[in-house]
Amino acid sequence: MRVVDFLQPEAVVANLGATTKPAVLAELSDRLAHVMPGVDAPTLRRILEERELLASTAIGDGIAIPHGKLDSVGHLVGVLGRAVKGIEFESIDGKPTHLVFMLVAPASSTGVHLKALARLSRLFRDPEFRQRLLAAPDSEAMYRVIAEEDAKY
Repeated sequence: MRVVDFLQPEAVVANLGATTKPAVLAELSDRLAHVMPGVDAPTLRRILEERELLASTAIGDGIAIPHGKLDSVGHLVGVLGRAVKGIEFESIDGKPTHLVFMLVAPASSTGVHLKALARLSRLFRDPEFRQRLLAAPDSEAMYRVIAEEDAKY
């Protein structure tokens, strides 16, 4: 599975305006609704917030992967946001989160989002990859970093 299979270039936000976890979830939900007409941003935000109540999706090293399922998406989709200054996301290592990759799967899907979560976790474990994303000057460059990394596998 490749990340570019579920991430469109216009779904990359180089400079998140949000400074809190709920605001980030809202901003990423809004971006997906903009990219995919038919997605209801408030419903998606609520689903993501409910998932966060179970346990934070911030996995450490400045990374969070909030995820959920939504009836109105027909296939797995993602949105990547970058918070240069970092935000409090209740990370397991207690450090600020800089890269937030939201995954949304169809409500009827069973395992595709788990494969995507595994792929993203492997990618984000690489400190050089994380640094390249953080150093990219804009969203287009961030997408290119992901595409280049995808091409290695």
